[in-house]
Amino acid sequence: MSGSLLTLDDIVDLRAYERQRDDLRREVIALKRFRRVPLGPIMSVVLENRTTVRFQVQEMVRTERMLEDAQVQEELDVYNPLIPGPGELSMTLFLELTSEAALREWLPKLVGIERAIVLQVGTGSDALELRDEVDEDHASRLTREEVTASVHFVRIRVPGGAWGRFATDPVLLRADHPSYRHEVELAAETKASVLADWGR
Repeated sequence: MSGSLLTLDDIVDLRAYERQRDDLRREVIALKRFRRVPLGPIMSVVLENRTTVRFQVQEMVRTERMLEDAQVQEELDVYNPLIPGPGELSMTLFLELTSEAALREWLPKLVGIERAIVLQVGTGSDALELRDEVDEDHASRLTREEVTASVHFVRIRVPGGAWGRFATDPVLLRADHPSYRHEVELAAETKASVLADWGR
């Protein structure tokens, strides 16, 4: 379940991780089947949870061959804020730009994209619109006035009174940046996976 932060005890050493890595990778791939959401032609959103974040930390420890607790704790300090609490969607936004020309074209255009994500619960006049929140320290590292980054981390909080509507009503994820306006309805399987994070 989401909300419980990772500790050093959750991160196994390199030899133990090699033995369980294939199983964890399969679990994360299965999760991301519904938790990776395309949003328009050049953006995708991954709805993170404790399992996806633990996998990222284990992979960083493996790649960097970290052996000291202090090194691992530094990674935990970076990634733990991505674990959503109950009623939260913690998202990694990826700008899927695969060429130098696309990067030059889009990264200046999309300054501020990390503040342009909206979750709409329901439709019509009683629809609930929830705008994303950005950690200011994170934003200052990733975005300058003239160019943005290709990866961002954002969070949307769904009030407890709206959890039932999240389960039953259409839920739309939208980018409303002046240079990038797209929306997608979350699949039932995606909503179910998020609700499982919330213990619902």
